Amino acid sequence: MKTNAPRPVHRWPVRIAHWVNLFAMVCMFMSGWEIYNASPLFGFRFPPQMTLGGWLGGAIGWHLAVMWLLAFNALCYLLWSLFSGHFRRDLLPLSARALRREIGQALTLRLQHHHGRYNAIQKLMYLGVLALGLLLVLSGLAIWKPVQLQGLVGLFGGFDTARYVHFFAMSAIGLFVVIHLLMVIIVPRTLWAMITGGKHE
Repeated sequence: MKTNAPRPVHRWPVRIAHWVNLFAMVCMFMSGWEIYNASPLFGFRFPPQMTLGGWLGGAIGWHLAVMWLLAFNALCYLLWSLFSGHFRRDLLPLSARALRREIGQALTLRLQHHHGRYNAIQKLMYLGVLALGLLLVLSGLAIWKPVQLQGLVGLFGGFDTARYVHFFAMSAIGLFVVIHLLMVIIVPRTLWAMITGGKHE
């Protein structure tokens, strides 16, 4: 009698999208920091060792090239997630009640991690980073083509405001990455599952 093989924790489209995202986001952050350095919003600059492109023109070239890779990767992931049921099965539903309960558990160090199942906090973070990604794209387009996309620039309250929105959205995604890395350190088997697929408990 044949038995169905257990479904992996992370199927191969998720794993491929994850690692492409890793490369693309590193390049986007580093080239973005070089672009920021050319006209800082605040009283600091990023060290040259943390930037990519060498100068403003080179950084813009990197930023735009990797932008297309990131956009294509995101489109493939979103389409696969919708048609495969990944969104519905793994990221939904998300209730306020479950979120309040699990935030309380996390604050008292009682939140359990079940391998292969996202808790409410993880669902909120993953859905939130997708929303931040959309905000980054829209604000980035407003900065890139302010004349052609005047309506979009107006929605952000002007070119300068769009730059601030872009910076803070980038910073929020950076915070997500830091938290994500900390969770991997705390639960290292999650890294192996993203490489091999892993197995549900």
